[in-house]
Amino acid sequence: MEPITVIAILGTIIFVLLLVGAPMRPIRWIGFGITRFCIGALLLFLLNAIGNSYDIHIPINTYTALISGIAGLPGIASLVAIEFFLLG
Repeated sequence: MEPITVIAILGTIIFVLLLVGAPMRPIRWIGFGITRFCIGALLLFLLNAIGNSYDIHIPINTYTALISGIAGLPGIASLVAIEFFLLG
């Protein structure tokens, strides 16, 4: 799948979830989690695209996407540190 297609799909999902929202609290939390998951996957995709020249590759899976989505940039920094110091 082309990178621009992935970014467009994730951006559309995030936009729809933010625009529509949810009236009930449990559905709102599920939407919040899905939005964070999509943002984390997008951030990891961008990190892998940019970090390819620096030999940085973090696999995009459920756990890494949730860590980067919930923790944000410190979460991504910790994933890169784990990659270098423990796995590298």
